[in-house]
Amino acid sequence: MKLNARATFCYARPMIQTPPTLETQRLWLRPLELADVAQIQQIFPQWEIVKHLTSQIPWPYPADGALGYYRDLALPAMERGEQWHWTLRRKSQPETIIGAIALLRDGETNRGFWLDPAWQRQGLMTEAVEAVTRFWFEELRMPTLRTSKATANLGSRRISERTGMRLVETKDSDYVSGRLPTEVWEITAEEWRAQKFRTPHAV
Repeated sequence: MKLNARATFCYARPMIQTPPTLETQRLWLRPLELADVAQIQQIFPQWEIVKHLTSQIPWPYPADGALGYYRDLALPAMERGEQWHWTLRRKSQPETIIGAIALLRDGETNRGFWLDPAWQRQGLMTEAVEAVTRFWFEELRMPTLRTSKATANLGSRRISERTGMRLVETKDSDYVSGRLPTEVWEITAEEWRAQKFRTPHAV
């Protein structure tokens, strides 16, 4: 069920290839580097992380899955100014990766993330989402941000609700765990500016 038409994207400035490090109350969001691959490969292949991610992710996850994705897809997309990827690190342990978050310029989904289950349900991903949403609207000057998620992914749904997004469409999509009902959430730049969220800053 589609509730409204998608806004047309128009880019007000050249795309930023290398995003800044972003800071929240408890996190550093550092731009993705190839050196991060080894840590990510150790953390990412957990069912609780992947079950509600896109079916394009191979499962079981191969031993070189993180290397192949970041080296061949994510980092080249960053160089083209099409995507922006960060690793999430707690300020108390800045060398340890606990998750990742990305913005995607094109396509129906403009934001994706994952977090080690050991650090979920503590509000950390909400902080990260607020930081990259600010980057999306203030630095990239995008008019609209959209994200889709499995309806069963209640944690992700709560983040969208807390950060002022609206449900605009429901459909079915394919995930690692199978074909599931999906919700599409949206927020415009005007709606985002009307919210009085915290304003994490680049450093």
